[in-house]
Amino acid sequence: MVVDVRSPGEFAAGHVAGSINLPLDSLAQQAAVVLPHRDQPMVLCCLSGARSGMAVQWLRTQGYSQVSNGGGVSSVALQLGRPIERD
Repeated sequence: MVVDVRSPGEFAAGHVAGSINLPLDSLAQQAAVVLPHRDQPMVLCCLSGARSGMAVQWLRTQGYSQVSNGGGVSSVALQLGRPIERD
C-alpha cells in the first residue's frame, strides 16, 4: 500500500497510481479508520520525504509494524514501476 501524506491539492496534482491520500495534518484523526491493519506493509511518500518521515515515526508509535518512508512521490513511482496520475 502506498500512502501519500501531502495535502489533497498536492495529491490531485500528481500521485502514485493506486496510492491513497492521508494528509499529515489528518493522520492522527484518520489513521485508525483509513489504515485499520497495523501489520500491512505500507510505503509513505510526500514531496521530499520530510512529511512522510514524520508520519512513519508517528505510525510506528501507534503500533504499525511495516511502515517505511519512500521519500518523494516520483521516487516511489519509479521504484514501484507505477505511473503518476493526476485528478
